[in-house]
Amino acid sequence: VCSSDLKAPIVVKPSDLTFAGPPSVPGLTAAWAIGSEKGQGLYLLRVKLKGGGKIPPHTHPDARVTTVLAGSLAVGFGNSVSERALVTVRAGESYLVPAGQPHFIVAQGGDAEYQEVGSGPTLTEIIGR
Repeated sequence: VCSSDLKAPIVVKPSDLTFAGPPSVPGLTAAWAIGSEKGQGLYLLRVKLKGGGKIPPHTHPDARVTTVLAGSLAVGFGNSVSERALVTVRAGESYLVPAGQPHFIVAQGGDAEYQEVGSGPTLTEIIGR
């Protein structure tokens, strides 16, 4: 998908996305919009998190840039959830998580939707599992 041989832009519509979630994180669903977890090169992952939903501390092997599309997230760095470490990121704002940086996420107030851009292959490793 990220080839220099493209003759026209590839448009990914929200209706094209199929969201699914891991049973271990209630309220979390995601869809690969461009690329994939095991693919080489750039990817775009769209994520939905129900209000109050929490993603426990985890890491990724690649750096990721996250942009909040709707709602707001509380994001913190560390191996365990700490209310003092949380930083609020609102719709339209972005943040960077360096490769290997333990972090955690909470949907504040209501439902949140965001997208992550990184370079694969990638994965998510939950800390302590």
